[in-house]
Amino acid sequence: MAPAHAQEHIVGNGVGPTAEAGVSELKIHGEHDERTVAQMWRCMGVGSVAGGVLCADGHLGYAQPVGGVIAYEEHVSISGVGFDIGCGNMAARLNLKLSDIKDRVPTILNDIGKEVSFGLGRRNPNPIDHPVFDSALWIDAGVTHLKEMARGQLGTVGSGNHYVDLFEDEEGFVWVGVHFGSRGLGHKSATHYLKLAGGKDGIDVAPTLVHDESEIGARYIAAMTLAGEYAYAGREWVVDRVRRILCVKVTDTVHNHHNYAWREQHGGRELWVVRKGATPAFPGQRGFVGGSMGDDAVILEGVESEASAASLYSTVHGAGRVFGRREAKRSLNRNDMDAWLRAKEVLLVGGDLDESPMAYRRLDDVLARHEGTVRVLHRLRPFAVMMAGKGEFDPYKD
Repeated sequence: MAPAHAQEHIVGNGVGPTAEAGVSELKIHGEHDERTVAQMWRCMGVGSVAGGVLCADGHLGYAQPVGGVIAYEEHVSISGVGFDIGCGNMAARLNLKLSDIKDRVPTILNDIGKEVSFGLGRRNPNPIDHPVFDSALWIDAGVTHLKEMARGQLGTVGSGNHYVDLFEDEEGFVWVGVHFGSRGLGHKSATHYLKLAGGKDGIDVAPTLVHDESEIGARYIAAMTLAGEYAYAGREWVVDRVRRILCVKVTDTVHNHHNYAWREQHGGRELWVVRKGATPAFPGQRGFVGGSMGDDAVILEGVESEASAASLYSTVHGAGRVFGRREAKRSLNRNDMDAWLRAKEVLLVGGDLDESPMAYRRLDDVLARHEGTVRVLHRLRPFAVMMAGKGEFDPYKD
């Protein structure tokens, strides 16, 4: 049973700090529009906030900016973690060089498309038996009714900016990279607990928080943990499927969430750090960060510095959008996008203008804004990109 002081939830009014919110610092990397900064400050004014960061790839999100990081003494933000709980990236280096398969890339992509499902509401044609389905967290989170849906979707990729990519590193080795999250399990869990806590879905709304020692808080944390484990399992399955198609071995892996809440030590304090579209980057911790379908990705690692500590050991999760999806489809030109991909020698399957490289910042530019907090270990040049087809809308993303 929760202690008497453990308030069930907080839905702020967006006007100013609540009684539980102290004076907190917000570190901003890069330049952002006024609405994104205002959204971040609205979040900073609710709950037991200990600090915040807006990463250089930041832009408007649901209630909290994508690229926004907030540390709490005793709260977790449902809206901060977002609808795609556990969304993240996984990259794996293979004992294979691009020169060995260059002539077979179209065939390989066709084979991947037969094995891996992309798009809205897809089911894996061969449901996977995985230990995650035996977890006690299904009961703790109150989501056992979602288990069969989740079983059918494990290993499916979704749409939007979710992908399976093939890259070449500096030595010519092939890497497979994937980006997606917990699919319907995460979306339905987030929606349930957001409503249960009295929150609202939207852009210009206050964040919805739960106390970590309250009953609803404990159940939400269980749901978040389960969705995170499920997302890890799905990404690992897809990477292994590609490995099997290529009949090779994995020689290195980098795997991380970027929509999640972690209990961490900062400045001698135990804090909940909620990262929405931000990569954990403690000293020596590696992360896989994508650019766009026509730009390099990177494997990076955190470094120790005052700037790193002030950034809550967090960095970008991508290049960051400069055009919203609808705006990109209205404003950008398919011929220009295709010309960009030809110049970069990228073979694209699926995708649309909302994912055009021109809809994003350049990754090098946003990484430069985090100088002194991370270092790049590998540059990965995409040569094949697989995404859901044109016209797919996916509610299981954030």
